[in-house]
Amino acid sequence: MYRKYLNALFLIALCAGSTGAMAHTGAYGHEHPGFITGFLHPLFGLDHLAVMVSVGLWSALAARRAGPALLWGPAGFAGMLLVGALLGLRGLQVPAVEAMIAASLVVTGLLVVSRLQLPGVAAALLVGVFAVFHGLAHGYELAGSANALQTLAGMLTATVLLHAAGLGLGWALRSANAWLPRVAGAAVAVFGMALLA
Repeated sequence: MYRKYLNALFLIALCAGSTGAMAHTGAYGHEHPGFITGFLHPLFGLDHLAVMVSVGLWSALAARRAGPALLWGPAGFAGMLLVGALLGLRGLQVPAVEAMIAASLVVTGLLVVSRLQLPGVAAALLVGVFAVFHGLAHGYELAGSANALQTLAGMLTATVLLHAAGLGLGWALRSANAWLPRVAGAAVAVFGMALLA
């Protein structure tokens, strides 16, 4: 019985654990980025992996019931990630991108810990603000690449799948001991604070 909870905790720890942010430094150093490069990036950029799974996890844990309302947070994040990436491709310069990405981990981790319930639009806006900065970082890195849109399509696909994984995990943990998701959220928040430091 406890094995499934241990497996879930291991998955969450894997998402949250890292010795440093890997999402923005040379992320697209390949000579020919494309869909597969973009798809794989969120899986190996551990700050992105943690925040994307956390958004889905929080959405499921904070939901009053199953239904379309579960999708506000993930949809807000994915949509604004794309907006940020397109703005970055066009050269929009915004200060504190890296700091806001680290802050997104702190905030989403604390959302998981608290299971804060927000109206759908507010949930989408909250995570969407941070998603813009994740997108900007990618847009900056891909500016000038002939395959930028293909790479972004791969990244967006992986983002949606990671949100779905977080939703599924969160829904499975709704009836579990309350400490398990709280430990996971705290680990993500601590990871974000370490990046801020």
